[in-house]
Amino acid sequence: MTDFTMEKGADGVAVITWDTAGKSMNVMNEQGFLDLEALIDDALADDGVKGVVITSGKEGSFAGGMDLNVIARMRDDAGDEPARGLFEGVMGMHAILRKIERGGMDDKNKGGKPIAAALPGTALGIGLEIPLACHRIFAADNPKAKIGLPEIMVGIFPGAGGTTRLVRKLGAMAAAPLLLEGKLNDPKKAKTAGVVDEVVPAGELLDKAREWVLSEPAIVKPWDEKGYKMPGGEPYHPAGFMTFVGASAMVNGKTQGAFPAAKALLSAVYEGALVPFDTALKIEARWFTNVLMNPSSSAMIRSLFINKEALEKGANRPDAPDQKVKKMGVMGAGMMGAGIALVSAQAGIEVVLIDQKQEAADKGKAYSADYMDKGIKRGKATEDTKAALLDRITATTDYAALEGCDLVVEAVFEDPGVKAEVTGKVLEVVGPDCIFATNTSTLPISELAKASDSPESFIGIHFFSPVEKMHLVEIIKGKKTGARAVAKALDYVRQIRKTPIVVNDARFFYANRCIIPYINEGIRMVAEGVTPALIDNAARQLGFPVGPLQLVDETSIDLGAKIARATKAAMGDAYPDGAVDEVIFWMEGEGRLGRKANAGFFDYDDKGKRQGYWSGLAERFPPADEQPDLTEVQHRLMFAQVLEAVRALEEGVLEDIREGDVGAILGWGFAPWSGGPFSWLDIIGTPYAAERCDQLEAAHGERFACPALLREMAERNQSFYRRFAPDTEAAA
Repeated sequence: MTDFTMEKGADGVAVITWDTAGKSMNVMNEQGFLDLEALIDDALADDGVKGVVITSGKEGSFAGGMDLNVIARMRDDAGDEPARGLFEGVMGMHAILRKIERGGMDDKNKGGKPIAAALPGTALGIGLEIPLACHRIFAADNPKAKIGLPEIMVGIFPGAGGTTRLVRKLGAMAAAPLLLEGKLNDPKKAKTAGVVDEVVPAGELLDKAREWVLSEPAIVKPWDEKGYKMPGGEPYHPAGFMTFVGASAMVNGKTQGAFPAAKALLSAVYEGALVPFDTALKIEARWFTNVLMNPSSSAMIRSLFINKEALEKGANRPDAPDQKVKKMGVMGAGMMGAGIALVSAQAGIEVVLIDQKQEAADKGKAYSADYMDKGIKRGKATEDTKAALLDRITATTDYAALEGCDLVVEAVFEDPGVKAEVTGKVLEVVGPDCIFATNTSTLPISELAKASDSPESFIGIHFFSPVEKMHLVEIIKGKKTGARAVAKALDYVRQIRKTPIVVNDARFFYANRCIIPYINEGIRMVAEGVTPALIDNAARQLGFPVGPLQLVDETSIDLGAKIARATKAAMGDAYPDGAVDEVIFWMEGEGRLGRKANAGFFDYDDKGKRQGYWSGLAERFPPADEQPDLTEVQHRLMFAQVLEAVRALEEGVLEDIREGDVGAILGWGFAPWSGGPFSWLDIIGTPYAAERCDQLEAAHGERFACPALLREMAERNQSFYRRFAPDTEAAA
């Protein structure tokens, strides 16, 4: 069954309708391109056809883009010479869209048939690249629609001519937010930006497009006419020169050179602006091939799209009836509890927000009011939506209000005694079918579950702060947690539109287990005399959003000291981080508690803005005369994390490497270009990883000892995704 069909009207307008079978939104695949080309050829060859309208059979959308599963395997499907195969395949796409753009005109731009795009709604990726090749873009006035080119967000860039066409249509400066940031606009903003040509009432979409096609319009694109000048100036034009120099500085400033797609996109734009249009398409295709040949692109697509989507759809959900949450309780109205109440109410769930004092409960509810007020100012919410959301939140001190709740999330102080007391009080009120979840980042779930007489209904749901901004939720199974509790937690996380990972109970679970060694390694290097700027910048050049020293300032140094004391008490003589404590406890004693105290590893002004590293740090821990090279620092920071991820898999804390990779990127910003810890180990290869472990262990200590699993895989030259990915056979 073809995804594209064509109906030739009596008025001479052929309407090509895109309607991908079995999908809620159109996505493009290899066969779809061929089908579209065949229909375009038919329409252009038919003397009875005066012009074409390309539209969608999906209500409210045109297309969601290319099927990223296809892109992820393009390199493997490209034959014995993958670069050549990829380039030829991309140029084939260019040829089809160029055929649409030329509309049958001859070399002198004579003849040809007008081709319009009629977008009922959302148009992303190839769903905008096809319209950009058309002669006019009509968009329905659909405020929920998103129009743009978000490819950069998954490690590639628009490679079907979208990069070249958008820059020639808008100019490099105006196109930059759309290409380099993946900015999406609603139809009216897309028209203001110059991306679409007309915004019309939804009911008139096809009529307006037909009317234009029949008006005998001029269809030659500006870049196909003599004398074309790029808006804003070409690279060697005085204005254009400043744009391109600024763009290069901006890209390198934001990415620190860690994201291959951004650099490749900028190169395609710069080089393409110096040559005629058809040559520019070849340059774009070459840089797009370069990105696809880089293992980073397939790793990012796999983790940030394919794996993430699978987890959000319940890839690891137990076989249990639907557990959608109707009414829930949130215990504790501090920042975490207030955030949980907000996102739950946003999802349409009735929320009972409880604290010890009414004033505290009201303050927690006010957090949602303030959030909605900010949304109203930005045009993202209305007074009516604010009122409806607040109506769903009951702020109280009365546990009796929990009656009828099918989920309760406890977010009180991190003290086992306090949590046990709250658990008991809740269970006196709620029914036997209610699932009880604790939001904790460090306390063992199995121990906390002892406060419940139904441990099978007790589970950990670990939110990251701030709740409304962070996309990851870590679900932790205790030793006795039952399948229905896991299903309830997963269904709830899906309701609030976040990404879940499910892990088994162990100290620090998964995310904090990996984050803490990252922070500790940075602090340990301070004690060794490595300069703080080298430590943090080494991390940023790996693609981390912040370095370990800045991160500990943001999360608070006294929290780190508290975790260190608790860990030392639990581990006794096996405690490995005495060198870290020397720095942390001294900082705590000096009152340098981080950003919240306007004093930490950094100095801050009275508005909380960082002013540079604190000079007292160098006085207490003087920089060594000889500093380590950048790669050594980066490997220490990377291996400190990835080895914990491997150990978590080895010990059964992680059951699915997809959760390990997605959780790392969404939870603490682990080098997104790498696809996550396991993807990174696959990129560098397990034999090299094991060899590097031995070198790091010899130089820096047994914390870098190669885990047995990694050693075994290195000896067999295995990769993690060959051995552990679902639906694949284990490597021999």
